[in-house]
Amino acid sequence: MRFTRLVLGLILILVSIWVILGEQLGGTSANAMVNARLATLRSPIAGTVAMPDLALGATIRPGEELASVNDPHVDRIRLNDLVLEWQYAQAERDRLREVIDETARAIETLSVRAARFGRGKTREVEIRLAHARARLALLERQANDGAARVAALEPELPQEPQGAGTVPDTGTGSQAATDAAPEILLPDLPTDLAIALEHAREEVGVLQSALSAARDGVFLVDGVNDSPFASQRLAELRARNDGFEADYRAQVRQVRALASRITEERVSVNRLGEAPLAADFEGRLWEVLAHDGENLQRGEPVLRLLDCESLIVTGSVSESVFNALRPGDGAKFRLSGSGEVLEGTVERLAGAGAASLYDTLAVAAGREHLERYDVAVSVPGLRDLDGGACPVGRTGRLFFESRPLDWLRGLL
Repeated sequence: MRFTRLVLGLILILVSIWVILGEQLGGTSANAMVNARLATLRSPIAGTVAMPDLALGATIRPGEELASVNDPHVDRIRLNDLVLEWQYAQAERDRLREVIDETARAIETLSVRAARFGRGKTREVEIRLAHARARLALLERQANDGAARVAALEPELPQEPQGAGTVPDTGTGSQAATDAAPEILLPDLPTDLAIALEHAREEVGVLQSALSAARDGVFLVDGVNDSPFASQRLAELRARNDGFEADYRAQVRQVRALASRITEERVSVNRLGEAPLAADFEGRLWEVLAHDGENLQRGEPVLRLLDCESLIVTGSVSESVFNALRPGDGAKFRLSGSGEVLEGTVERLAGAGAASLYDTLAVAAGREHLERYDVAVSVPGLRDLDGGACPVGRTGRLFFESRPLDWLRGLL
């Protein structure tokens, strides 16, 4: 019995030593803390900052305006020049519109006059043609009556006797034409009547051609111009009006182009005159770097925000543990004062001399941390911890190897 107790005691001592050594010598970090990146909001323009009273650590929502910078002395010279040029272009456009309207009214008036003149001139040619045809008919009747009288005065020619018409040969080899009918001169029309008749026919032909041309809008009677003054002026005004219409359309396009440029310049002036500062992530107000009403230059920092969407756990390990780790290895993180263990993944192995890496992080590394080898681990479960609170600054320990009492921690 004594021997059994001795053996059990020895076994308990060995197990205790194994647990102590396993817990202490397992791959673990000396210290670890929850960290996150910092974002600095800078003034995009030079001006005066307007900032509400914000408490440090206040929750920041995406798109929430935190401050604004106003520049009352923003340069508006280019905008004013464009507005003036746009006004001049509008005045020229309106002037061209008035000229086009006046020209259209003049064209309408001249169109009425030209139409009246065309109708009157066509009627005049028709009347002259009717009288010319009447004169031609009279002359032709007179000529026909004269021809009839001449035919009535014409005598009957006697018939030639049979065998007549031969003359005895004189021996000279020629025969006289004494057997031919005697020539009777018929009286012709009088010369003045023939000239008048020809002139009447010419006048009728000319007037017929003039009437056909007049119905097409061309007047040939006067022999000087093919169209009246109203028609010539009308053609000139229509040509000028086409030019005014082209200038008006070009001016309208210029007005639109200037309006577009003014809109762009106004947006630029507004952007340079007032710039709101807002975060595009969820986080907390970490540090205020400027005061309300302070005059800032372009690029000066205004606020520093904690990005709670970039939570990470940073810790330091010994050289032997560091050399055994690889990015992507599994890890476990336990918050101090809590038995909850969260799963994580090794993301960065910075090693010794990692001080510069903490310039953009919320919590800087201490002297003892920098004396060891830096390790960064992503722990997704931190976002759901404490109802979604941002646990930056909380400490704990990182474990990279299994330990003897892990089964007991899982039951807690």
